[in-house]
Amino acid sequence: MLTAGDIMTKSIHTVHRDTEIKTLAKMFVDHNVNAMPVVDDDGGLVGIVTQTDLVEQDKPLHIPTVISLFDWVLYLESPKKFTEEVRKVTARRVGEICARDVVTCTPDTPVPTVASLMVDNKAHLVPVIDEGRMVGVVARLDIIRSMGV
Repeated sequence: MLTAGDIMTKSIHTVHRDTEIKTLAKMFVDHNVNAMPVVDDDGGLVGIVTQTDLVEQDKPLHIPTVISLFDWVLYLESPKKFTEEVRKVTARRVGEICARDVVTCTPDTPVPTVASLMVDNKAHLVPVIDEGRMVGVVARLDIIRSMGV
């Protein structure tokens, strides 16, 4: 059975969490990828940023619906969700828009398990971690290639 180590992309394009959003957009175009691991000063994995995260910055901000009842204001939607939207729309650095809850695998993880991780977590990219360091990534296209195409 194929494993993540068999199909992973070893030349990893990463982006630093302090990289400006404009630079990130250029990196997506230059590297022709739709997701990149986000790293800290030591090269440690801190998140994943996708083209979708970048596109979300251009969507209009949805103001939550409220009901005013006497002196009370009742939110019909989560104020936390609105706060998160504002944070993403106003972000200037990659660390402000990236997803921090990253699913990872090891080189020995079977490909069907990696595929399940991607689907279950709506992940564009799964970093492959060996002994605490990132040795590759498995992207959706890597999974498709492993199907013998």
